[in-house]
Amino acid sequence: MLDKTSGTAGSMQDAWLNRAKAVLPAGGFGNFDPSIVVREGHGARVWDENGKEYVDYLISSGPMILGHDHPEVIEAVREQLGKGMTFFASNARGIELAEVICQAVPCAEQLRYLSTGGEADMYALRLARAHTGRDKILKFEGGYHGMSAEAMISIFPDRLENFPNGIADSAGLPARVRESVLVAPFNDEAFVRQILAEHGDEIAAVIVEPLQRLVPPEPGFLEALREETSKRGIVLIFDEIVTGFRLAYGGAQERYGVVPDLCTLGKIVGGGFPLAVVAGKAEIMAHFDKAAVGRAGFTPQIGTLSGNPVAAVAGLKTLEILRRAGSYEQISRRGEAVMAMLRRALDPLGVAYQIVGDPVLFDVVFSARPVRDYRGVAGGDQALSARFNALLRERGILKPASKIYASLALTEADMAWTEDAIAHAAAHLLDS
Repeated sequence: MLDKTSGTAGSMQDAWLNRAKAVLPAGGFGNFDPSIVVREGHGARVWDENGKEYVDYLISSGPMILGHDHPEVIEAVREQLGKGMTFFASNARGIELAEVICQAVPCAEQLRYLSTGGEADMYALRLARAHTGRDKILKFEGGYHGMSAEAMISIFPDRLENFPNGIADSAGLPARVRESVLVAPFNDEAFVRQILAEHGDEIAAVIVEPLQRLVPPEPGFLEALREETSKRGIVLIFDEIVTGFRLAYGGAQERYGVVPDLCTLGKIVGGGFPLAVVAGKAEIMAHFDKAAVGRAGFTPQIGTLSGNPVAAVAGLKTLEILRRAGSYEQISRRGEAVMAMLRRALDPLGVAYQIVGDPVLFDVVFSARPVRDYRGVAGGDQALSARFNALLRERGILKPASKIYASLALTEADMAWTEDAIAHAAAHLLDS
């Protein structure tokens, strides 16, 4: 096995980076730091094209909760590949996975498949508009719901705007899109009640990440959303692309005990392959059925790879493994162990910091201010965070800019490596 700092500088990695710059805008796929070109992954480790080894807390931005190349998932996929890769028509494995998801997720009476979480969120909003006959959407500042036009309002605004006005985070958006999206601060129950009292008869849906990025809901907040939307005939959508089958087997709905009208699922349900879901009450999902709602209420939904059988079998096996006794407890224990490592390393420095999130999904925010919404996270010391992340990467820890994903694949050796890297990062964090 290669040393954690191994790799020949300026060799394969640089060659691939130069090739990428010629054919890819900004030299990458648009997802993650393009300076890292991953060659392979096994368990909780990945290697770049120079052979440098990392403990992987990125886990492909969430899907690889079992780790890379899990032997049971690989075997299920290999068996399906011998039977066909995709059909466009319905297939038994996709139907079986739909049954498993509907049994697990409280709001899911029926579902439809898509290939990406962004598509699922887009269709959820469209279903809400079809069902209510209303046009406006309420979302929360900093909430990420894919790349559709509505979703690109106030995901990561670089200036403050008075609520409920939103900021377009992309070029190419018509002004009318921004006007159709109202924006609220996460965890502000009083503001939500006020805005729904004023605009409730115009709002088709409230869409929310029940754990927004890293920030948990405060007691009563999700319950207030459920109460207010039910009272006003508004569709409540939980974006569970990240939290689904992660916070608990039944997702955030199970963890927090609040059931929305619709939810979106992705990442884990495809077992590492492109697959996403919009699910919810049958009366709302009926808008995908022209015979049930007529032409005026019909919401067409077509995707070449929707319900792909390879993704379905990978998802089925992944969910089977997660159902086994102790799986979620083990993931949480690993996350709690990393949280403890961070505290031991950072406490002696005297810097203001908080660990925000849940043991399965969390990070350090360098701030003394309570973190309860997007502005709390954005108000942290971003330069210090960037330095901490860079120091961790030097020592072979791969993570997103603002998340640490725990996985079932993490071993005692991975934990030891992680603790060494955190200690190194903390020791040099305040170096001038």
